[in-house]
Amino acid sequence: MDHDLISRLAHADHPIAAPVSDDSVHRLLRRGIHRADARLLDLGCGTAEWLVRALSAYPGVRADGVDLSEGALARAGERAAQLAVQDRLTLHRKDAAVFRSAHSYDLVLSVGATHAFGGLLPTLAAVRPLLAPGGRVLVGEGIWEREPSQEAIKMLGEFADLRTTVDRVAADGWTPVHGHVSTRQELDDYEWSWTGSLASWALDHPDDPDAEEALSTAAEHRDEWLRVYRDAFGFACLVLRRTAD
Repeated sequence: MDHDLISRLAHADHPIAAPVSDDSVHRLLRRGIHRADARLLDLGCGTAEWLVRALSAYPGVRADGVDLSEGALARAGERAAQLAVQDRLTLHRKDAAVFRSAHSYDLVLSVGATHAFGGLLPTLAAVRPLLAPGGRVLVGEGIWEREPSQEAIKMLGEFADLRTTVDRVAADGWTPVHGHVSTRQELDDYEWSWTGSLASWALDHPDDPDAEEALSTAAEHRDEWLRVYRDAFGFACLVLRRTAD
């Protein structure tokens, strides 16, 4: 079953592809957008849900979204058209890790996409030359809230706890000016939605050739979440500024 199709179905009821609620998204954007005419960039934007929400809430903002998924970008364009913000959104089908622009940006986002750069600090290194003076970064990264099992590390990655994560970005020349740690409800809502939306689609389309695989994928993901990483995994979004600008 195509990965892009799985993602589309799994995120049908939770279009923000991270364990962050709608209210938290709004607050994070408000902390990150500090100019009425800000230019935004989302590296690894997927369906560009963060950007279209920002464009809807801030009529003077312009944005660029970068992703490799043709399907996700197509859905981003459709969503932008539905909200009548398509004239202020430019989408680029490119590798986020090597994206370059003649513009500088007042806010650069990379939420749940640091793997595309090889980790959190390489992500910030790639973002640094793209920022305008006084610009901000909104980055979302997994954290360990409790000691993880080796199976959880192998499954999700080499994350750190919140304090170590903040220490690392500070030592790298960044100052956190806001942050949000996903609550248990946000984390659970995301996983229930991911698995439930995919499973519901399979049950609603029993004759579809992908139905059996979709149902088994949802069950496997749900088992991994509940058995392997639910008690240890967390997610943090940080709004950062360069310490020396």
